[in-house]
Amino acid sequence: MDDPNRPGERSVINDMVDEAKGIAKDGFSHPSTKPVAVGAAVGAAAGLLLPVLSIPVGLLGGAAFMLYKRAKR
Repeated sequence: MDDPNRPGERSVINDMVDEAKGIAKDGFSHPSTKPVAVGAAVGAAAGLLLPVLSIPVGLLGGAAFMLYKRAKR
């Protein structure tokens, strides 16, 4: 949520939502799609190899991490 004391600053959550909307709207032409897809693939591979994680959890975790990294900068 935005801080009312700092009206010019945006939160990382808002940036992540905007990135996700852009990816959903533009598809593979959006610049964040490829890094997020790679993160999802790496997470899914980790979920396949590690007995504690499952493939869907790894996929979502990898995609969320890369989306966070893209929105943070």
